[in-house]
Amino acid sequence: MMRAMSDAAALPDGGTVHPMTRWGDPVMHRPARPVTEFDDTLRSLAADMVATMYAAEGVGLAACQIGVDLAIFVFDCADEDGVEHQGLVCNPVLDLPEGKDRRLDDSEEGCLSYPGAFVPCARPDYARVTGLGLDGSPVEYAGTGMLARCLQHETDHTNGTVFGDRLSTRLRKKLRKQMEAEAEIYPDGWPAGD
Repeated sequence: MMRAMSDAAALPDGGTVHPMTRWGDPVMHRPARPVTEFDDTLRSLAADMVATMYAAEGVGLAACQIGVDLAIFVFDCADEDGVEHQGLVCNPVLDLPEGKDRRLDDSEEGCLSYPGAFVPCARPDYARVTGLGLDGSPVEYAGTGMLARCLQHETDHTNGTVFGDRLSTRLRKKLRKQMEAEAEIYPDGWPAGD
């Protein structure tokens, strides 16, 4: 269910793990700047994002989650059939089904920037994202299941939306209580450590 229009989709390695930026930090709640330079600095940022995502045991990570105001995200997650997909998208544009093709999936969702908390969040069960790879070539990813949720969640981050913005007041309160209950497991500086 994934199609990369460029071989630039491989995730870079060798990055440094950064502390997770939390909800409430201004960079999390405003649209990110578009990526305009496809250079070694961008590759280094992407490698750091990948390292941080894996250290946090996440399936996706946007640049704002390590405090960087750029429209880029990385992901490594399975689709509805259990097939693993990984990729990177700069300046993502999300395309979702409409009308009779739109079916909602009300599975639980969480966010590495609000760690330890999960609540149901209705999202379309299929998503397609287009954008640019690390070298500026066009990329496209599409899928179902967790992959669809991840593509939507991470694109939201690049637009300044955290998934809590999509929840009812009751579910936001539940999410906050869960996060507070797990705070000792995810201290400031997590997952970078001391």
